[in-house]
Amino acid sequence: MKITMYDYKKGFMRNYIIPLLIVLFFSMLIVLAIFNLRVTSKYYLADLIVRDVTQLATIFERIDQECKILDFDYQKNRINFLNVKSFVGSEVGPMNLAYPDKWNGPYIDDNPTYQDKEYLVVRTKKGYFVTPGEGVKLPNGQIIGKDIILDEDADIPSMMKDENQLMFNGKQLAARLTIGVTEPGLIYQKLPIERI
Repeated sequence: MKITMYDYKKGFMRNYIIPLLIVLFFSMLIVLAIFNLRVTSKYYLADLIVRDVTQLATIFERIDQECKILDFDYQKNRINFLNVKSFVGSEVGPMNLAYPDKWNGPYIDDNPTYQDKEYLVVRTKKGYFVTPGEGVKLPNGQIIGKDIILDEDADIPSMMKDENQLMFNGKQLAARLTIGVTEPGLIYQKLPIERI
């Protein structure tokens, strides 16, 4: 039996070229999947933050309508108290209420976190805001507390419009709270804490 050039090319194609093309094809699919995962995961993470801060802002607006939020104890207040069913006194977590008896908690089953860090209510000269917690790396690569400083002078409304701060792909990663004493004559007075 005589081997022709045609038979040689046919065997070469079947034994080397086709497997090589298959390996290249699957390698390209894997590279595309990894690239797609890296790019889309940032958008997904931004959506998670937006969902959480919006949900938290809505809960605080509801609490303010029902109980009248007077203020918060600290400049940065961790949100870890919305799953409280009942409490004694006028303070739940760092939040002071005018009408604590109207508390309808728990307002949420599990306090949301991002990267295992609790969200914050931040007080600035421009008002109160819900933000991701200290140490959180945002989808735009910025880190809260390192690259983004949330102190009393922070201009969070401007930060929420800056892609290098508290915005990613047109999505605001913080939410303004419109809370506080609005009733004339309502005086802030902490109720005594009852010891059990």
